[in-house]
Amino acid sequence: MADSEELFDRIANELATRPGVQLARMFGMPGVKFKGKAFTGLFGEAMVFKLGAGTPTHANALDLKGASLWDPSQMGRPFKDWVQVPLAQSKRWPEFAERAFALVSEAKG
Repeated sequence: MADSEELFDRIANELATRPGVQLARMFGMPGVKFKGKAFTGLFGEAMVFKLGAGTPTHANALDLKGASLWDPSQMGRPFKDWVQVPLAQSKRWPEFAERAFALVSEAKG
């Protein structure tokens, strides 16, 4: 199995072929933004996705073994819209990356 960085790079580079999407650093980690708004990144061995609290995709991601709300500070202050999905669930990473991109690209403002 590929490591987390290799898998992230594949997903991120595919996303970066789309207009308005760029690879960028966020919170000191590699990430992907659409028109300046972050929507996914690599946090240690896990990928994080902005899936929108209360959406079916957000709930589906949180149901995965080892997944949790993403807490970038690791001090008990998770971001409610973001889900951290571990490497063990990496087969789902492309799906969540697509959904996170769809959400950020459809957002107004």
